Amino acid sequence: MTFAACIEWMFTKGNDDLASRVRAAHAAGVPGVEFHLWREKDLDAIERALNDTGVRLVSFCVEPRCSLVDPADRDKVLAAIADAIPVAQRFKGAGMVVASGFTRPDVPEQEQFDAAVSVLRRAAEMAHAAGTVVWLEPVYMLLHGQRMFVDTIGRGLDIVAAVDSPGLRLLADVYHAAQTKEDLASAIGARMRYVGHVQVADTPGRHEPGTGTIAWPAVMDVLRSKGYDGPIGLEYFPSVDDAESLALTRRALGLA
Repeated sequence: MTFAACIEWMFTKGNDDLASRVRAAHAAGVPGVEFHLWREKDLDAIERALNDTGVRLVSFCVEPRCSLVDPADRDKVLAAIADAIPVAQRFKGAGMVVASGFTRPDVPEQEQFDAAVSVLRRAAEMAHAAGTVVWLEPVYMLLHGQRMFVDTIGRGLDIVAAVDSPGLRLLADVYHAAQTKEDLASAIGARMRYVGHVQVADTPGRHEPGTGTIAWPAVMDVLRSKGYDGPIGLEYFPSVDDAESLALTRRALGLA
């Protein structure tokens, strides 16, 4: 397994722009990078840095962020996917990350589930036709007492399996799963084929693995036993300098 560093939060010291952070990641031996929203980024400079170094852009977030569970946002979601597809193509198939949006009070869960499946089915068709992939990310977050509708890997995989398209995969974030005390092995079950990417951070603090309470040997055992061999996204706030943070992460994940 290789690493993909979130350059929103890593390699920031002395590197004010993302292109410089791509080069810093390369110098540190990290072959992949990820960032969040794309519209205000200098994509030309990032592309030059990627081409110069051979580093790969693994993922970016679709924007604007819209609700997958509210039919009123359906057209906005699909327009955002349509805008993101050329970016994913430009960067050789980087995953396009979406989250579900918050639960809708007084709306039955099945209705919200069906709305997410419906819009993601169309988004997946668009992505697959363009040679790209949408990644649904379960996110643990509270706003005015409402949780994100998809905040567990289990529910995310239920939706991805219901869509059942190569244009849609799950982004399994171990940090968010830990917030809900979700059992990773049970949540994934026999559905690893629907997982497109894995991200890590420890809890509490969202720092590098090994700084908190997550049992990383058990996490890695689950991933390996179920056949995951893709990159590990490092979406955390380093608690020490980047070189030491990477070394800590490698040791905690058993990749040293």
